[in-house]
Amino acid sequence: MNALTPDQRDHLIHLLETASADANTRAVVLTATGRGFCAGADLRGTQGNRGRLPGDVARVIRNGAQRLITAVLDCEKPVIAAVNGTAAGLGAHLAYACDLILAAESARFIEVFVRRGLVPDGGGAYLLPRLIGPQRAKELMFFGDALTAADAHRLGLVNRVVPDDELEKTARAWAERLAIGPTRSLALTKQLVNASLDSGRATAFTAEANAQEINMTTSDATEGVTAFVERRDPRFEGR
Repeated sequence: MNALTPDQRDHLIHLLETASADANTRAVVLTATGRGFCAGADLRGTQGNRGRLPGDVARVIRNGAQRLITAVLDCEKPVIAAVNGTAAGLGAHLAYACDLILAAESARFIEVFVRRGLVPDGGGAYLLPRLIGPQRAKELMFFGDALTAADAHRLGLVNRVVPDDELEKTARAWAERLAIGPTRSLALTKQLVNASLDSGRATAFTAEANAQEINMTTSDATEGVTAFVERRDPRFEGR
């Protein structure tokens, strides 16, 4: 079920950071093979409280699950989650952190932490209320019930639900559409939207103006305006 080991988590972080810095990477798709998207963190081998010192758990969360979610949120390329099956715990939060979410009809989303007597981590209590509001977020986190793809779409957690055999094709089509877009403009737009939920109007408006100031120095912005004047389709290069 693709439960994440520390090594796999660190590998994902590395891939996201590399994609962010690589000018030739224009979009990212995060998906999985097998029956599940991600069953969360791999808890096998967890030793309970034996030998644990105060601060150990917080350190593991900061350097592990939170660092993974931050890598998705801060990636300078659009990140699409193509959820092919169960996304539970950290796996669900990994999907929620992505910019766009496609779900196969068989996908399920589960806030599994309460079933284990745990507090949600991996940014769940930050992400979920911003996506569906605090009351709905509490319902999902308090009860830990499985959410079908259709219900996730109804709540606004996913952008689109597609038949299982169309998930890969749809994700590729979305990624290809993003990949021919103005990459730096998309990165700045992502930053503005992500920051807006934690900002007042004045701060958000200042950030918007500054982002447009930066964006107007890009080749894609020049190409976009030129193409409009010349009444042709723009040819963006991601620079």
